[in-house]
Amino acid sequence: MSTENEGTEVPPAPSAPPVPVDAPAAPAPAPQGAGPDPASQEPRPAGHGGPGAPAASAAPSGGAAPGAAGPAHGGDWPPPPPAMPAYGSGGGGGGWGASYEPPQPKPGGRRGGLVAGIIAAALVAGAVGGGVGYWAAERGDGSSTGSTTVSASNPADLKRDKGTVAGIAAKALPSTVTIEAEGNNGEGGTGTGFVYDKQGHILTNNHVVAEAADGGKLSATFSNGKKYDAEVIGHAQGYDVAVIKLKNAPDDLKPLTLGNSDKVAVGDSTIAIGAPFGLSNTVTTGIVSAKDRPVASSDGSGTSKASYMSALQTDASINPGNSGGPLLDGNGNVIGINSAIQSASSGGMGGGSGQSGSIGLGFAIPINQANMVAQQLIKTGEPVYPVIGASVSLEEGTGGAKITQQGAGGSAAVTSNGPADKAGLKPGDVITKLDDQPIDSGPTLIGQIWTHKPGDSVKLTYTRDGKEHTADVTLGERKGDS
Repeated sequence: MSTENEGTEVPPAPSAPPVPVDAPAAPAPAPQGAGPDPASQEPRPAGHGGPGAPAASAAPSGGAAPGAAGPAHGGDWPPPPPAMPAYGSGGGGGGWGASYEPPQPKPGGRRGGLVAGIIAAALVAGAVGGGVGYWAAERGDGSSTGSTTVSASNPADLKRDKGTVAGIAAKALPSTVTIEAEGNNGEGGTGTGFVYDKQGHILTNNHVVAEAADGGKLSATFSNGKKYDAEVIGHAQGYDVAVIKLKNAPDDLKPLTLGNSDKVAVGDSTIAIGAPFGLSNTVTTGIVSAKDRPVASSDGSGTSKASYMSALQTDASINPGNSGGPLLDGNGNVIGINSAIQSASSGGMGGGSGQSGSIGLGFAIPINQANMVAQQLIKTGEPVYPVIGASVSLEEGTGGAKITQQGAGGSAAVTSNGPADKAGLKPGDVITKLDDQPIDSGPTLIGQIWTHKPGDSVKLTYTRDGKEHTADVTLGERKGDS
């Protein structure tokens, strides 16, 4: 499954929305079955970052793939993500409703005269009633007993329970920031992040800050309007995770509490906070729709490297600008970083050339993985990826992750003396399971491997010549995004 990163360009003045123009005449009803098929489009990362904002990638070390690699594509690893499999089908069907025709008037002149008489009487009665009302109001003789309305207490005095959406939002909003990133070329966009620790580190997506990673401008604005300059501490394309740090950070920072994404269950409540289309401090709600969803995410340009994740899926409304924002559970703990969306089309549900929006398919990087990556970035400034030392196909329909005959750039598909080589794996083997997790493609294998750490031992189930085999593999490591 592949998704695309969404970008929101920095608006010239993010204040009031544009004044609507006069509505054009209603178009003719669309023919049945002419609508776009949402599931046939590639999903896009939830959004920051401006035109051409790169998404995360997974480049191998020494010519071998990280947890997996695709066939050689000009020596660039990994190649663009595969096409997103359809989750549903569109097609024909009736329109929204049939046209309305008013009934024909019934004959009968006498009845029409009677109706006219009733209307005239009603008008006279209305006039009399209005006069009586005016006369009673003018008398003001003190005989009134006063108003019987009851005033509500001051809204400022109302207290929201901690477990309510309002209570969780009130606590989380002051620790969520809107990020503005601008590259040296003047391009950039907006995204979201949240306070990671009291030292001023902010956790977000790589594709949110990628434009400013090499000397561009970066700032973070809190919900109270205070704005701080920031700098990139480290970023990982493959994981689509980045850490920035506030310059002259305030002393009263309150980091959001981190939950345990491994304990999340399908159906759990979710709350997403971000700046969709530049609208800072937006709160939306939903549920966890699925877990361990394999997602390969890019900016849709066809030239950028991809990031891979075993994502949490949510139907909380996520749009361009939500990228990097927190996905909270029902207790207000962070369970993921909003990163990507499945979009109906490049122009949204209605077509056209505008940016795509939410159709209820959002994806978040599990916080357990993001936390592990963030700690490494703060410590060394560069990411570390677990690898099996084998190149796998990124094509769908292979029945698993198939080890290719040749690696990227003409290198060996299985790295000599690497983890896969030591475990006895060979080109042509099809990996169908990692521990107890089914593997249906190369991107799924990469996403699952990257939920582990170098040095972890995993059991791979694979087929060779129609026979099933298993092997214990100790994961190696690759440093950096080269």
